[in-house]
Amino acid sequence: MINRVLMPREILVGGGSRFKLSQVLAATGVRKPLLVTDPVMVKLGHAQALQASLAEAGLAADIFSNVVEDPTDISVGDVVTRIKAGEHDGLVALGGGSAIDTAKAAAIVATTGETLVSLKVPRIVDATVMPVISIPTTAGTGSEVTRAAVITDTAAHEKMLILGTAALPTAAIADFELTLTCPYRVTVDTGIDALTHALEALVNRNGNPHSEALALSALKLIGANLERAAAAPDDRDAREAMMLGALHAGLAVSNTSTALIHGLSRPIGAFFHVPHGMSNAMVLPLVTRYSLAAAPKHYAAAARALGYANEADTDGVAGIKLVDAFIDLNDRLDVPTPEKFGINRTRYTELLPEMVRQGLASGTPGNNPRVPNEAEMARLYELAYDGRVDF
Repeated sequence: MINRVLMPREILVGGGSRFKLSQVLAATGVRKPLLVTDPVMVKLGHAQALQASLAEAGLAADIFSNVVEDPTDISVGDVVTRIKAGEHDGLVALGGGSAIDTAKAAAIVATTGETLVSLKVPRIVDATVMPVISIPTTAGTGSEVTRAAVITDTAAHEKMLILGTAALPTAAIADFELTLTCPYRVTVDTGIDALTHALEALVNRNGNPHSEALALSALKLIGANLERAAAAPDDRDAREAMMLGALHAGLAVSNTSTALIHGLSRPIGAFFHVPHGMSNAMVLPLVTRYSLAAAPKHYAAAARALGYANEADTDGVAGIKLVDAFIDLNDRLDVPTPEKFGINRTRYTELLPEMVRQGLASGTPGNNPRVPNEAEMARLYELAYDGRVDF
């Protein structure tokens, strides 16, 4: 079997590595960068610090700081306008998944001239676009090293998946020091997102030895450090381990794509404005229980890597322990059900057919060990609403 392995051209990892940005830009030939970030990064001074370090190296960088949570086709269009007006030849994405996805999508649109709707899956966008250097400020989304971006179609209320090498950053800088300012909820939600990436890469129908090794590494790092980082924000060792775990999870899932957890969670996030990592967590125990019998060895391996089972446990026992541990993890980390989040049951039920349609249309449920049909997708949404896990 031939496995296609994709990753950024260069990845810098370590505390303080963000200040090597000028060298990375020089290596990629970018002379007039636009720094794409959000208001929080400006408020904390991270954007200005990077801008100053570039100025010292003789590079003048403009800042676009209006990135919004859950980026939309409109917010991406604003960045494209700035790219053209400033004649920028490359982007630096500083922030969480929203900033990085915004920059990746803007680079594609600015280079190709196509609309985002025309770029979404099932199309695979393998094209050469302007360089994007990603600098994540959360340990979770993995967007800094993946060939995917998720952008909301504001007219359709649909989270569009853009997939292909065009969405793969040219380089990534993973500096854990930037995560020290992450609040509890962001730490938890992005951390569970990374856990989900690793799990879905491990059990994925598109899995290979490369993705499996990275996924297991990610699960070990995340299992040992997620709750430590959440409880003690200034725990540098835990923060560094989480950043590396998220990086490995991103590299793993970039080479397999996501699966059913993401397929279910994206419509919940799009319609009810649930943070992405939280919507993943809402369905994590349920999808794991639903899928166990289709990939018992892989789920058992995940349970052992996370520290939820040991080598003496049979695969069947380890799988059940994994489901129970995910339920307990959600409880400890205050992950609500859709009901407890405040989503109206009537509205949820009304939108259920469209959520099923969007979830299946994303294509990622087809990568799951057990692939649901429409009726099963609907049943999964029904159970997820109040947190039931027995399919």
